[in-house]
Amino acid sequence: MGRPTRASRALSQNFLTDRGAAARLAGLAVPRPTPLLLEVGAGKGALTDWLAPRCRRLLAYEIDSRLVPALRERFSDTPQVQVVEGDFLLARPPRTPFAVAGNVPFSRTADIVDWCLRAPALTEATLLTQLEYARKRTGDYGRWTQLTVLSWPRHQWRLVGRVGRHSFRPAPRVDAGILRIERRRTPLLGPAALHGWRHLVELGFSGVGGSLYASLCRAHPRRRVDAAFRSARLDRAVLVGAVSPEQWLRLHAVLVS
Repeated sequence: MGRPTRASRALSQNFLTDRGAAARLAGLAVPRPTPLLLEVGAGKGALTDWLAPRCRRLLAYEIDSRLVPALRERFSDTPQVQVVEGDFLLARPPRTPFAVAGNVPFSRTADIVDWCLRAPALTEATLLTQLEYARKRTGDYGRWTQLTVLSWPRHQWRLVGRVGRHSFRPAPRVDAGILRIERRRTPLLGPAALHGWRHLVELGFSGVGGSLYASLCRAHPRRRVDAAFRSARLDRAVLVGAVSPEQWLRLHAVLVS
């Protein structure tokens, strides 16, 4: 038997070794059987083991060529699993509905999330990320990021669990969060309204004028901004990050719709 493969710092590898955490993540990622699942960073296959029985087809991506032979051997008798050697970010998104799951490298989280948001046929993505990242993106701190608000009409963001740092080898410096991004079956805004939505949100987060209220007043009459703030139940002094996606939708309804 060969020597165990050490985690690569360059690839930001922290292998999930807690079987209970892997089982819980798989249950959250695939609550019902799915026809096609893409796994980001299969590693040594700890999560793949739990995902495979829930999928008709599972494409397990692994960028570290040292791990691929053992992965392929491990799943040689599991016909629905195809181990793909290469960078997940270079993969072309499937044209048919599919889901994504994985214990993602913390240093590549933003790029992987962006890939998921851009994939037209994605139904959901369940990602094990740095806990702080998951909390920021889901409003768990009581604040919302521009990316979350921009994507909200089409995607819902939820923090659905936490995994302690000692569930990984080597242990990272921080705990992880289970981030779930779900594409809405019916978008909250139609395609024609999305341009106006993006312009409104980007203007609001621009900081021009020193406040959200002042920023919006640069593009809209003050009386309409006042009406929009009343509709969203916002104070003029509100910080832009404290405005929830639902309140942004109320602002949009008054100022753009």
